Amino acid sequence: MKGPKSDTLCLLFATAMITPLCKMAGTSPILGFLASGMLLGPNGFGVIRGIHTTEHLAELGIVFFLFEMGLELSVERLKSMKKDVFGLGLSQYTLTAIVLGMVAKIFGGLSGPASVVVGGALSLSSSAFVLQLIKDKKELATRFGKASFGVLLLQDLAVVPLLVATPILAGSGSLAGALGGAFVKAGMALSGIALAGRFALNPLFKTVAAANSQEAFLGLILLTALGMSFLTEGLGLSNTLGAFLAGVLLSETKYRYQVEADIAPFRGILLGLFFVTVGFEIDVGLIVNNLPVVSAIVAGILGLKAGILTLLSKAFGLSTATAVRTGLILCQGGEFAFVAFGLARSLGILDAATTKMLLTSVSLTMALTPFLDQMGGKIAKKMEEGADFTHYMGQDDDALEITENDDSGFVVVVGYGIVGKVVCDLLDKKFIRYVGMERDPKKAIEARNKGLPVFFGDVGRQEVAEAFSVDKANAVIVCISDKAEATRAVIALRRMYPDKKIFARAADADHAKRLQTTLDVAAMVPILPEDNLLLTLPFGGAVLRSLGAPAEEVNYILAEKRREVLSGKELEKFEEETVLAQLGVEKPEEVDEEETAGEDNEPSEAVADAASETEKQVESTPGEEIVKEDGDVPSSEAKEAVKPKEPKALMPLVQQVVDANTSPESKKPVEKEVEVEPEEEEAESGSNPKEEVMEPL
Repeated sequence: MKGPKSDTLCLLFATAMITPLCKMAGTSPILGFLASGMLLGPNGFGVIRGIHTTEHLAELGIVFFLFEMGLELSVERLKSMKKDVFGLGLSQYTLTAIVLGMVAKIFGGLSGPASVVVGGALSLSSSAFVLQLIKDKKELATRFGKASFGVLLLQDLAVVPLLVATPILAGSGSLAGALGGAFVKAGMALSGIALAGRFALNPLFKTVAAANSQEAFLGLILLTALGMSFLTEGLGLSNTLGAFLAGVLLSETKYRYQVEADIAPFRGILLGLFFVTVGFEIDVGLIVNNLPVVSAIVAGILGLKAGILTLLSKAFGLSTATAVRTGLILCQGGEFAFVAFGLARSLGILDAATTKMLLTSVSLTMALTPFLDQMGGKIAKKMEEGADFTHYMGQDDDALEITENDDSGFVVVVGYGIVGKVVCDLLDKKFIRYVGMERDPKKAIEARNKGLPVFFGDVGRQEVAEAFSVDKANAVIVCISDKAEATRAVIALRRMYPDKKIFARAADADHAKRLQTTLDVAAMVPILPEDNLLLTLPFGGAVLRSLGAPAEEVNYILAEKRREVLSGKELEKFEEETVLAQLGVEKPEEVDEEETAGEDNEPSEAVADAASETEKQVESTPGEEIVKEDGDVPSSEAKEAVKPKEPKALMPLVQQVVDANTSPESKKPVEKEVEVEPEEEEAESGSNPKEEVMEPL
């Protein structure tokens, strides 16, 4: 068996076995793919014969990977990254291209046009390598991840003028005319993609999704990603740019997470093929015969690019540790250097020997990326641990960049325990900037050494709150487990910031009731054991929805974390009921209007069932902190412990959280219950709720 069939089986076998073997060896799978490319390719045993066919398939891996990255970012998030893209990214590409071009001309003896092409091509980094490493470590939402992604996004845009200018450098055409035509084509492509996304994508996906056909939905995903990619490529732009923009447009729809789940297998296999094709370019014989030259080129690329980007990152406000790590992970050559060098060779700008040397050197720099990332992480960790205590008290560059930026729209998270960690993780998934404050120095130091924006401080002290610019925050989330400490922090915050949104974790139902009715705080009661992750998810989900996140997106994020525990449950219904229970507001089940009209003087069966359901959940849950005097609590008392007696007295913020976390069809019954419930409870208990004396805070 020879030809394409043999190549296909060999490549499938390699992609199937490399990842588990590398995991067992404790190394990056990327290195395994590169090694397999060296062995199977033309510079190894020559097992793979259809090199060009494999390379074409591998290009689709980059397309789908950038499409998936686009799904991670919305238009609003891209706007918030303008400093990293057009500030740090543009500076990096321009300065690096100039320096590398001068080095190529002076030390390499290349001509002027060749030096321009080499400088521009080597200034690019590998989106496939870097983003895969960042994604595997779940660091895309960190400051390091955002800076790296911003630089890579600008480099994708810089491919356009580089490919346009290369034929002009060979003496064909005028620079002004070519650049003008490129800008016109870019405008046409971007306008077409924007119009298609605004008026066609959402209705089209809605129609196909209504058919409930997985095959049709997957076909539409592939059509969208490849169609946008081929459109931009046909207009002379980067094909990955079109795929990325298609992902950004789909990120604004409610189908984003289903699209991401369906495209993941294709992206994984094809991206692995791309890494294999990079290994094809590594010529071991050339390296051995020209070891000093190859070593000098590789060291020069890595050293110059890392040094320039580190200094620029520091100049743009990144901390020293983050700047060093960003410089090291982006110092390799990129996949578009292969395209640029191939074009330059076909136009006679570069000769075949020089092109082969440059391609081999770029491939080696890409192969070293996992080691450089690992080294950068270790250096950053040592620098974090060796920093003075101001690094842990919010007085360093990372904290100032968040708190002193008027456009940052950050959130303050008070307490970094079990609940605080999950809340911060959910905020990261929504790319919402936050500043964590923790009174336990051990927890603060541990989190800060990981590069997280968590600092040592007591938010109850006014000078500390002012230092962290709490007045500029969109909201404050109090996740302190201790009842007295949480109350003290909330009272201090409400006194300093009367109109600030405050979400708080309450110790029990009575604590939540007092916080809600006296301080207008959205207080939620844990209804599950402390060591159960479900304790934190409804709290974090309510916060995300109240900050404006779409319900479908929040439900998917929470579903990922509770999938093992709640398999088979209706997630949206469970989330809504749990949030309302933790807020102390009961949501009755829907009943027909005729039944409701005929039972005005009696509690509805739906309300009774909901109360008994909550009662069973409370009684069957260990570790609950509801106060019981004699062990046997009547159902009415258990009902009162879970919710306040007068829902119509809800403070504005609490009502806002209720509205944000209930579906539209369920809001009307809640309002009806607000009017009926006090009279029902008064009739049942024979006492006046207004005479109840509230304990002081």
